[in-house]
Amino acid sequence: MLTDCVPSKTMIATSVRKQALMDAASLGVRFDGGADGEVGGVHVDLPLVNQRVKELAQAQSADIAARLVAEGVEVVRGTGRLRDHRTVEVGDRVVEADTVILATGATPRILPGAEPDGERILTWRQLYDLDELPERLIVVGSGVTGAEFAGAYQSCGSQVTLVSSRDRMMPNEDADAAEVLEEVYRRRGMDVMGRSRAQYVKRTGDGVVVTLEDGRTAEGTHCLMTVGMIPNTRGIGLEEAGVRLDRNGFIEVDKVSRTSAPGVYAAGDCTGILMLASVAAMQGRIAVWHTLGEAVQPLRLGTVASAIFTDPEIATVGVSHRQIESGEVEANVVKLPLGTNARAKMQAFDDGFIKLFCRPHTGIILGGVVVAPRASELILGVSVAVQQRLTVDQIAHTFAVYPSLSGSITEAARRLMQPITTI
Repeated sequence: MLTDCVPSKTMIATSVRKQALMDAASLGVRFDGGADGEVGGVHVDLPLVNQRVKELAQAQSADIAARLVAEGVEVVRGTGRLRDHRTVEVGDRVVEADTVILATGATPRILPGAEPDGERILTWRQLYDLDELPERLIVVGSGVTGAEFAGAYQSCGSQVTLVSSRDRMMPNEDADAAEVLEEVYRRRGMDVMGRSRAQYVKRTGDGVVVTLEDGRTAEGTHCLMTVGMIPNTRGIGLEEAGVRLDRNGFIEVDKVSRTSAPGVYAAGDCTGILMLASVAAMQGRIAVWHTLGEAVQPLRLGTVASAIFTDPEIATVGVSHRQIESGEVEANVVKLPLGTNARAKMQAFDDGFIKLFCRPHTGIILGGVVVAPRASELILGVSVAVQQRLTVDQIAHTFAVYPSLSGSITEAARRLMQPITTI
């Protein structure tokens, strides 16, 4: 919370506002101090941004701590270790329990030969200590985290080079969405280097040099490493207590968050299951409900909505287009460009689309993809449809505000409606 989700999205909010100013000329907004149609005198005060980021993260953490105290929860500060599946050691204190829930999180993976120094070679947890905006930032890793920070710093004013080991950005995400985002990034001046695996990173006094496996190099003032996460599961007595880990060190859990040790549950990034705050929270709730003996619905990954906080945002839920194209899932598909939406035209949103998938005969909605500003908000309607097994007909007959971006979801559903046949 203090260094990941809340601060990164807070920083991204600044970059989105800055980019909106840069794009405002197309809406007829003119600024003094710049050339015709350009923005003059607008810059990001990074120390002020970082101060706000840290204050918001601390405030969010304090709110949660206060709620725990109000509910009568005892908070013991320190490093915990399992003595056995019912006993936790915290320093000199021993706490016995009927149920233990592990939520130890994960840590940025360090690439050998690219060890961070906190000044020029950085993990994303070290970004908020910078005194000035990186002039030339190299981002190694084009997954979700790399894509988010690359876009944010480009919009804030850095010249960004994104180094991707694969042939495109975000190889595990919807291909159409990744293509839109990469096109936007290139248009904004980002250098996206595909099929370029970083071998090592060296500091050069006032800069860095990233050497690729094919011998090429990329030079910048700073380098941000976003090459995955490793779970915080070592050295806390898990295996000795009977908690089974997978080969990457993540805690193995079932669909109700149970580990292999009786009475021990796990939730969040330490399990390696869809590293999303919403999933972590649901895993924790399921664990509590299950241990209390209440009726509980197992975690259904097929109903989890996720978002990538780039600009434009990317949000998905349900089955993927890749599953449909491979023949794993039979479904009808419609893709509606965002540019056809009246509200999008009014706000000069040209990049993005709405994509819906449904079963061929019943019309039950199986999933969807939204690429748009605030896609993280727009996906809720599709998520409800997937969770409740609604049909395209039901969505198509639901009123959407006009004009609104959400209207594209109902329009996509209408295009998937089954034709009425008569005998």
